[in-house]
Amino acid sequence: MSFPRAALVAALMCAMISHPIALGRDQPPTVSHDGLKLTSSKNVALLYVREGASLAGYRKVMLDPVQVAFDKQWSRDRRDIPEDERERIRNELAEEFRKVFKEELEKSGGYQIVDSGGAEVLRVTAVIVDLFVTAPDVNRAGRNKTYTVSAGRMTLIAELRDTESGAILARVADRKEASNFNTFTWTTRASNTADARRILKSWASALRRGLDAARST
Repeated sequence: MSFPRAALVAALMCAMISHPIALGRDQPPTVSHDGLKLTSSKNVALLYVREGASLAGYRKVMLDPVQVAFDKQWSRDRRDIPEDERERIRNELAEEFRKVFKEELEKSGGYQIVDSGGAEVLRVTAVIVDLFVTAPDVNRAGRNKTYTVSAGRMTLIAELRDTESGAILARVADRKEASNFNTFTWTTRASNTADARRILKSWASALRRGLDAARST
């Protein structure tokens, strides 16, 4: 059973619109609007799981293209950054997401990345929101070196589905900040990408460990 990607992303955003990471609430609901139960996790801030759901049977993963949205305050403060540069940042982060997840799942976990659903295929639909790039390295004439303590932060919201039934198995939300240095460090496009990859790898590793754990039970 297949679902349009745009509809899945819209549903994902609506489902997590009130998550406490975004709104600063202390206590998330114990049960989501669609019956998923809040479950403790060492890897992500919020994990909701369908009762009785298991990842044990999945050997293949379908990664939907990731949508990226900037932090609202960042967007207001960085009006001088042209739209084409904003689009480049969004596209590069989305591309890195797929690269990192593919590397982690295939090379480290032995899972196959596929482009369509079927038996043993887990569908991952994710969005990155609240992206805050402290010092974006954009194409400008006469650029100066920029030094920062932290490269920025971003929040992941993701949903795991069975591709045949369309059933939601789990939903996660997690915010991560890039490396926080003890002193100011020169920030470049390369360093921003490296910091982003470290965050993405932590999320990819969390998924891979979840799949591994389910297989071993």
